[in-house]
Amino acid sequence: MGAQDEAATGADRLEELRPVIITGFSGGGLSTAAKIFEDKGFFVSQNLPARLILDLIDMAAAENSPVDQIAVVTDVRARMFNGSLEETINQIKERGITPFVLFLESRDDVLIRRFDSVRRTHPLQDGETLQDGINREREALRKVRAMADVIIDTSNLSVHDLRRAIEATVGELPNGKQHVTVESFGFKHGSPPDADLVLDVRFLPNPYWIEGLRNFRGVDEPVSDYVLSQPGAQEFVDNFLQLLNATLAGYRHEGKDFITVGIGCTGGHHRSVAVSEEIGRRLREDGRVDVNVMHRDLDRN
Repeated sequence: MGAQDEAATGADRLEELRPVIITGFSGGGLSTAAKIFEDKGFFVSQNLPARLILDLIDMAAAENSPVDQIAVVTDVRARMFNGSLEETINQIKERGITPFVLFLESRDDVLIRRFDSVRRTHPLQDGETLQDGINREREALRKVRAMADVIIDTSNLSVHDLRRAIEATVGELPNGKQHVTVESFGFKHGSPPDADLVLDVRFLPNPYWIEGLRNFRGVDEPVSDYVLSQPGAQEFVDNFLQLLNATLAGYRHEGKDFITVGIGCTGGHHRSVAVSEEIGRRLREDGRVDVNVMHRDLDRN
């Protein structure tokens, strides 16, 4: 193969690559995310300085590269080296590659509890309090957080919950279609902080107060039939899908291919679950986006 053919092959591989950049807060679940991507067949490099990410991408794009999928975990410790992650992401895009940036975060009280449980100091603590270190990291990560494709708050997630959240949100990292995650939740547990759109279906009658329905959930046919047959339910779904379709082009223009829609009711057991399932079903039938449906509070009291 000649030099021109090798160059063409390398360019083709570059276009096919969609490197995953996993970043976020120390204690936010970065190591767990790395293991999840390894299980999915990715070559994962941890704690790589930002400027070396480009070198890794070039190696992965080479004709004789043994890997097709790469993921890089980079946290605040990598900022000790020259070059910022924001600059590196922009440089990757300048090469015609669209990286997928996954950002993991947690509430301050959860981060403090996690650090205390393993008796570790925060990398930015610098002899002061753990809270001071977290505050510095939150400010240092502010710009790259704004560049993330998906933000996952791991505050209330177990290791298994995080795996499900990543697999549902990321899927197969499609290059062609946009990806919509529809997530039901209960307002009494707080709305999902990573949602791009939040809808409230508490205007619908609550099956909790209907004898024979309380112990079922929105994924069960009796509850689903009851909720979706209520006046205004189908109109609500129709209107939302029109709104979503009208905004998808705008999201893509802004480089946002991963959209999270939160559907909330009181407890996250009945109405929000049934409506989320219906929206997910309709989106799959339409076929223009990839869709996953998640139920955050389905088994929560």
